[in-house]
Amino acid sequence: MSNIALTKKQTMKLATAAVALLSAALIAFASKPAVASETATRTANEAITSARAAELTHMLRHDCGSCHGMTFKGGLGPSLLPEQFKDKNVDYIKLTILHGRNGTAMPPWKEILSDSDAEWIAEFLLSGKIKQFNQ
Repeated sequence: MSNIALTKKQTMKLATAAVALLSAALIAFASKPAVASETATRTANEAITSARAAELTHMLRHDCGSCHGMTFKGGLGPSLLPEQFKDKNVDYIKLTILHGRNGTAMPPWKEILSDSDAEWIAEFLLSGKIKQFNQ
């Protein structure tokens, strides 16, 4: 038994983080085979169809929202609202999506998302359209 004492708030934060990580891992694991085979057939410069945009939007709401907060104002991960990205560009955000961030809970999504998917998400985040999810 550990001698580390946690406050109720710290315990709740750890429990929330654990649930968010587990949810993201389960969602990623469950959806990986179907999406990965689709990704392998697409090229980096392929245009995102409206159907794929709908899938990516769904992913943003549910997968990204599980860590970044369902209102995207932050949670386990930072806010995804446009103010967070005022000094970032599409390439920076795209690389973060595809490769994750070492030392954080941000996983790499390159097995699930293509370059064009990640670019579409980065542009979506920079555009501020994500705010429409909260309306």
